[in-house]
Amino acid sequence: MTKVLFVCLGNICRSAMAQGVLEKKANELGLTTLIDSAGTSNYHIGEAPDKRMQKKALEYEIDISGQRARQFTSSDFDEFDFIFAMDTSNLNNILKLAKNEQDKMKVKLFLEYTHPNQNKNVPDPYYGGEEGFEEVYQLLNEACNKFIESLQN
Repeated sequence: MTKVLFVCLGNICRSAMAQGVLEKKANELGLTTLIDSAGTSNYHIGEAPDKRMQKKALEYEIDISGQRARQFTSSDFDEFDFIFAMDTSNLNNILKLAKNEQDKMKVKLFLEYTHPNQNKNVPDPYYGGEEGFEEVYQLLNEACNKFIESLQN
């Protein structure tokens, strides 16, 4: 079983959408996976994803309304095979909690799958307009496709 964790700041926009997108794709392909998401901050613990992100997800037949935000912890290194950060700030915060090199090896920017060696971030749509949520969906959808391809090779 492949275990994947997506991490952003508050776990109500980017990582929540990434979880939903990959869950849908994995289910459609019959892949055995455990997919979760978390935030590096404790701002939104227990909250559902941002309503705007839920609306965008539903446009693509993805229901993320049942998710609840949680904070990333060092025990996540023991649970997950892949830990994908949405941006370099969160990547650095995750790496600070790593106990060893093996933990660090599990962590990378998710957009490395579509933009190798560019340190490209998934932009945070929280303070922007509707177009930001569409951009995030498109970036995550493409990266999820590339990630799944990497698992199948």
